[in-house]
Amino acid sequence: MVREDVEDFFAPFARIRARRMFSGYGAYIDDACFALVIRGAIWIKTDEESERGALTAAGSEPFNYTRPDGRHVVMSAFWRLPDAALDDEDALRRWCAPALAAAQRTAAEKARKATKAALPGRTGKKTGKAR
Repeated sequence: MVREDVEDFFAPFARIRARRMFSGYGAYIDDACFALVIRGAIWIKTDEESERGALTAAGSEPFNYTRPDGRHVVMSAFWRLPDAALDDEDALRRWCAPALAAAQRTAAEKARKATKAALPGRTGKKTGKAR
């Protein structure tokens, strides 16, 4: 897929901005990356509050790959978009809405941490020393 294809695919859900990421694209609304399009598959954002159980029931799995050294890596932050959503706009919206909410929570937490680290007298680094 090229950038325009990614943006067109998600159009029934929302107007998104596709940005190059890894070997594919990230799908963004504002600063929240709610989906990845990588290796011929679409992966949606999840977190502890999202619908991993429902994704499992829909036949999805977490993003995973095998490293060149043979080690298998599983990243539970993104799960494969269920196949039903590839051809059904209602299903696409159903799965993308909680993915966007998860991405927005993640973006808000990153912003909160960045703000806290930028406060005067804060380096953002943990030294291991008691204060």
